[in-house]
Amino acid sequence: MLKNKTVAKAFIALSMLGATTLSAGVNPNLAYTADSSKLSAEEVMSNVYYVNHFFAFKNYSIEKVKRTITVIVKKSKGKKPLTETVERYLNNDYTDGAVRSKDLAIFRSGKLKGNGMLITDYVDDAKSQEYLLWLPALRKIRRFAQPAHDDAWGGTDFTFGDVTLRKPMHEKHELMGVETFGHTLGAIVLADGEKTKYTKNLPGPKDAYKDRKVIKIKSTTKFGSWWYDYRINYVDTVTYADYRSEYYKDGKMIKFIDKDWAPLAGQTDKRALRWATWYGKNIETGHESMAFIPESVTKYNSDLKPGLWSKKTLTKIKR
Repeated sequence: MLKNKTVAKAFIALSMLGATTLSAGVNPNLAYTADSSKLSAEEVMSNVYYVNHFFAFKNYSIEKVKRTITVIVKKSKGKKPLTETVERYLNNDYTDGAVRSKDLAIFRSGKLKGNGMLITDYVDDAKSQEYLLWLPALRKIRRFAQPAHDDAWGGTDFTFGDVTLRKPMHEKHELMGVETFGHTLGAIVLADGEKTKYTKNLPGPKDAYKDRKVIKIKSTTKFGSWWYDYRINYVDTVTYADYRSEYYKDGKMIKFIDKDWAPLAGQTDKRALRWATWYGKNIETGHESMAFIPESVTKYNSDLKPGLWSKKTLTKIKR
């Protein structure tokens, strides 16, 4: 039980950001299939998982480059936006047969400034992931159990299940055909008076994928009495990027998440993409959330030392 509210909030937020590589049941060496029409719905969703967890790279990071950094924006209807900035370092390059990946996340501004999370995912899918949280106020590292699927990420509209814990096996998948995407990707639009140094270059809504062909898949949760009954996914037929997920309860859409994906130079695997933005909206409350990852902060297959993913790194985080 987390007795300290600040500790609890830090755990929820950092776990969400730092845990995006946690996997089970999807092979990190999953071969690319050029003809997506030959795949079952579950096989398509396995490729979506592959893309989202950056298995195409030995390591992937979103760093701070001079004054440019990844920003998280949260906005309630009629209220001023809240922002936080973050760095993240993912390592998929393990061959010891025990560790599958390690993921390090560090908050650089906002209420969680100076907090850090190191998550270790194991090859043995039956083994729980290890969560280590650095709490600068206490100057201590705390170990926590895996969070719940429906826990919210630090006040955003994304849950742990949305970004990290949900696996293809947690839902029943059904092909609904191929169609033209036709949607505009959403974004938080701020008034001039609401903008800060972190949000002044926040991108707006995007129409670039409207003409893309997508596989439409209905994914019905296997959890009982869950917060959604099913979701509709729109998956690129070539890259397996999931541009949108719409969540339904009692036949009514209650939330959607849009993702802007971008290609990376020199990659032969068409699934080797980077996140540009995430945008989520709660239809019932109007609350919006957005993560903006500038291209200049994205690094991959870098010559980073294995020691970066360690307790020592956590203890050196500056507040």
